[in-house]
Amino acid sequence: MSRVARIPVQVSAGIDVQIANGAITVKGPLGTLTQTINPLVAITRQGDELLFAAVGESREAAAMSGTFRALVFNMVTGVSKGFERKLTLVGVGYRAQAQGAALNLSLGFSHPIVHQMPEGVTVTTPTQTEILIKGADKQRVGQVAAEVRAYKSPEPYKGKGVRYADEVVIIKETKKK
Repeated sequence: MSRVARIPVQVSAGIDVQIANGAITVKGPLGTLTQTINPLVAITRQGDELLFAAVGESREAAAMSGTFRALVFNMVTGVSKGFERKLTLVGVGYRAQAQGAALNLSLGFSHPIVHQMPEGVTVTTPTQTEILIKGADKQRVGQVAAEVRAYKSPEPYKGKGVRYADEVVIIKETKKK
């Protein structure tokens, strides 16, 4: 059995977990998330804990039990606290502005970039060079942050571009004569 799957997931007050029809649904103050259950994983609820076990002795079942436990833990965390990714813009004239469900970026191109946020993900810009992406679904928040970063990823000579707030960009030395 997976070591991760042995740890039960704590379901706090105010969070509703439904296991039915081959899917698990987690409802909380920040939204509702649903995940289809893999047939190799058995989920049981005991009080305010969710327990995960592999169905059978196969290696894949053991791996999926740990993976599924991590997915459900992220769902419970997402609907209670939420997830966020912070991006920073480094470069002269690089700006970001949130307008409703859209993010307007000025990244040194001849045209502005407008990135539409998917449902369940919100964006704010505390300053012109900071972007804060929030949501209940960890995978979706990370994907949106990766898409925004991909418009202009940091280059290795000056470090200009869109980077994660905790990202360290190693600057290369310039060519010598």
